[in-house]
Amino acid sequence: MMVIVVVNGSSKKQNKMRDIEIEKVTINLGLGSSGEKMDNIKEYCENLFGRKFVKTLARTRNPTFKIKKGEPIGLKCTFRKKEAEKVLRDSLSAVRNKLKKKNFDRFGNLSFGVKEYIDYPNAKYDSTIGLFGFDVCVTFKRKGYRVVKRKIGFSKIGKSHRITKDECMEFMKTKYKVEIV
Repeated sequence: MMVIVVVNGSSKKQNKMRDIEIEKVTINLGLGSSGEKMDNIKEYCENLFGRKFVKTLARTRNPTFKIKKGEPIGLKCTFRKKEAEKVLRDSLSAVRNKLKKKNFDRFGNLSFGVKEYIDYPNAKYDSTIGLFGFDVCVTFKRKGYRVVKRKIGFSKIGKSHRITKDECMEFMKTKYKVEIV
């Protein structure tokens, strides 16, 4: 499908390489402690999202919060392709399709928090785990971004091909009907 844009009576083909896509959506839960509660939350999240969650480990020790180096203190899961779009739409509905400008970084990525898991669609309150929130981190890309990640023939992305904050905000407004406040 080719898109043709008409400007001042002349038609121009829109470059398909400039289209913005979702690379991945990552769900992060910082719980701060391990134990039975973390196992219960992990099981609940796996049922809610339909994917396996991985425990994240503490990088340094912090005696104030009784955290040891290497101790599990959080959970994360990464979604790609169709699953990523579904999780993003559901997460946006949990925040009522409203985002702030500060949720976007200068590289065109997006991060926002869902304050309580019960705001997420189809989530029910579970008294054994209490209330917790989670962060949603969205990474965007354009076609051709693979050149940065490949091992052989590594190359850089030109400035004109990088995604800016404004382009990302416009993409979220048009595709996901997000209101930016």
